[in-house]
Amino acid sequence: MAAGQQITLRLTIGEPVPGVAYSLQNKKSEPLGMVIAGDQPLSFDVQVEVAPGPRFLGELVRRDGPARRFVYIAIGQQAGDPSSPWDRRAKIDIHDLPAELLEKALAGSVLEALLPGRAKDGGPACATVRPLGSWKLAE
Repeated sequence: MAAGQQITLRLTIGEPVPGVAYSLQNKKSEPLGMVIAGDQPLSFDVQVEVAPGPRFLGELVRRDGPARRFVYIAIGQQAGDPSSPWDRRAKIDIHDLPAELLEKALAGSVLEALLPGRAKDGGPACATVRPLGSWKLAE
């Protein structure tokens, strides 16, 4: 694997809370690409650099310790809507992508994770959010 290869990850929220702002969040905790959710699934495409190891790098990739890498989806106030009653973010782990899917992503395929949209309190899902099922090739 050569340094500097790019892959695309698609993070799809299956049932976002309608009327709530969602965005990606960069390393400076700034919202990028805010959208207001409707009744349909909501997707964000994230460009990630893959270095040998593999190591995941990029403006949207965060780290926790030597190995954990993740991406944040900001919600409500954190997504740039100061009037929102929600002030949350969802952490999506990417360091554990299956090797066989990573190889396909390096060859140009988009990898997609379907994420839950609602937390137990009925609001937007937040904290560490696990995909509903496995990562897969996007259609």
